[in-house]
Formats: sequence, C-alpha cells, structure tokens
Amino acid sequence: MEYGIVIYVIYAAVAIGMTALLARTLFKAGAVFLDDVFDGNHRLAEAVNRLLVVGFYMLNLGYGLFLLRAEPQETAFDAVAYLVNRLAILLVTLGVIHFINVLVFWRIRHRAEMSAAPPPVAPQVILKDDLSTDSV
Repeated sequence: MEYGIVIYVIYAAVAIGMTALLARTLFKAGAVFLDDVFDGNHRLAEAVNRLLVVGFYMLNLGYGLFLLRAEPQETAFDAVAYLVNRLAILLVTLGVIHFINVLVFWRIRHRAEMSAAPPPVAPQVILKDDLSTDSV
C-alpha cells in the first residue's frame, strides 16, 4: 500500500492546526510586548501585531506546504517517520523565525530606551592608584 496521500492529508492538517494555534498564542502574548516596544502607542502595537500574524500565516503555511514533498513510502512505519521528520523541520524553522522576530523587536525597544536615556556624565574625580609605589 502506498502512503503518499495519507502523508499529505495528515501533514497538512497538523501543519495548519499548529500554525493556527501558534499564531493565536503569539498574537495574545505579543500584544503586551509590542505595546512596550512602541512606547504605549496601543493602536500602532495592535496594527503591527495583526500584520505580524498575517505574515506568520503566509510564511508558515507557504513554507510548510513547500517543505512537504512526499515520496512514496512502502510501509506505514516509513510513512510515519517521514511525516514526523517533516513536522520537526517545520517546528524548528518556526521557532527560529519567531526568535529572530523577538530579537528584532527587542533591538527596536533597546534603541528607543537608549535614545531616551540621559547622556553619560563625565567623571568628577580622578582617583590615583596608590598601589603603584613599592615599599619593601
């Protein structure tokens, strides 16, 4: 029996379900983070969050479907192993993309905090090093 169609159906269902679950979770958790990144501008944070979710769906579903190039599998074990391998690659890729997004927004927030920080203060007193003299 050939398991190619079964692999496609199961993979598509799991990939779509995972993408929807992750998108909803990231949307809810990311709202607070983006609100902080955009310094309390709630409307901008919400708009960016929605755009990120749309991009998340497009990228993940597109990549997930591109990733699946099922080859005919001879046994059910081979079919399941192939399916698990493809889902693992998809999950690792999604995790890497997520952390890259978090890093980008962290840098945006960090730059905003640095620009709002007061300039460094020049030293007021210079201390001499008394340990440089040798007394034997």
